[in-house]
Amino acid sequence: MKFTLTHEIDCDVDTFWKLFFDREMNEEMYRKALSFPSYEIVEQRDNPTELIRKVRAQPKIELPGAIQRLVGGSFSYTEEGTFDKTTKTWRWRMIPSTMADKINNQGIIRCEPGTSGKCRRISDITAEAKVFGLGGMIEGTAEKGFRSGYDDSAKFMNKWIADGRVK
Repeated sequence: MKFTLTHEIDCDVDTFWKLFFDREMNEEMYRKALSFPSYEIVEQRDNPTELIRKVRAQPKIELPGAIQRLVGGSFSYTEEGTFDKTTKTWRWRMIPSTMADKINNQGIIRCEPGTSGKCRRISDITAEAKVFGLGGMIEGTAEKGFRSGYDDSAKFMNKWIADGRVK
């Protein structure tokens, strides 16, 4: 399943990317606004052409019973991503703690100038699950989670900006 999410963020493109990689903003957003039981930036390194980040996280999610039994009670993931400084795109893939060989979540985030000093965050996401009899349910649950999480993250970023917390 592929889908695109678009959100207006109340800043210019350069400020968006600065916020996207701000450790304090991310930790507060994931732990407080998104209620993740755990979120840790394991690695973040920068070179002249790209920025690479690796995150380990445990989201707060409500899963249908069949999926809950399949993945267990402590679902977590590792996100590996690379920001290309030339194209200003973030490519990421999520590696789940269980069934990593059957579940594929990945995407590309880009940001375009909007109006009145704002920008549009555009997220192209792929959520695939190759699990007999449950693949569609897993993909639908993943899509619902991505939509909700990205909506909440846009609200959080806009409040962060409105509160003057951009460094």
